[in-house]
Amino acid sequence: MLLKLQHVRATIQTMPNTSNLPPLNRQFVAHFGEMGSKWGINRTVGQIYALIFISQRALNADEIAEMLSFSRSNVSMGLKELQSWRLVQLRHQPGDRREYFEAPADVWEIFRVLAEERRRREIEPTLSMLRMALLEKAGSDEERHAQDRMREMYELIDRLMKWFDDVQRLSPDTAMRLMGMGATVTKVLTLKDRITGSGKDKKNAG
Repeated sequence: MLLKLQHVRATIQTMPNTSNLPPLNRQFVAHFGEMGSKWGINRTVGQIYALIFISQRALNADEIAEMLSFSRSNVSMGLKELQSWRLVQLRHQPGDRREYFEAPADVWEIFRVLAEERRRREIEPTLSMLRMALLEKAGSDEERHAQDRMREMYELIDRLMKWFDDVQRLSPDTAMRLMGMGATVTKVLTLKDRITGSGKDKKNAG
C-alpha cells in the first residue's frame, strides 16, 4: 500500500503543472516522461512527445510550452532531439511562419523508426566492436574463451538483426498478423523439432 501511494505521489509530481490538459491526457504525458527517463531519454523530451502523440492536430513550440508549462528553450531543444530520432514530422500552416509538429499517424511506423534509430545508435556499434574483437588473434586460453563467448553474442545479435530486416520489409498489416501468430509459430517449431529430433540433438550436444 505504501509503495502504491509513493508511486501515485511521484506520478503527480511529474505531471505538467497546467490545467490546459484533460486529466487523462495529463496522466499519459506524466507517465511517458517518467518512463522516458528509464528508457534513456530526457523526461522533458518524453513528455513533449507524449503530448504530440495524443494531440488531435499539429502543435507549434509555443503551444507545447504553454500546455506543459515548459520554457520555450526547453521545448525547442526537446523538439530538435525528437527530430533527430525522426519521431516527429514538421508541418507548415498557410499564412503562419511558425513550425508545427505531429507524430506519424501509424503506430507501426513509429515503432519501426524508433527501432531503426536504436539499432543505429546502440546495436551497430556493438556489432562493429565484436567483429573487430573476433578478428584479433587470441594469445591465451582466456582470450580464446572470451572470443568464443563474443562469437555466440555476435551470431545471436546478427541473426536477430536479419530477422528484424525481414520484418521491416513487411506491410504493417502483415507484421501485425505475424505477431498475432506467436503461439501458433511456437507450436509449429516445437512439432518440427520433435519430428526432426533437433531439440534432442541440441540437448545431447550440451
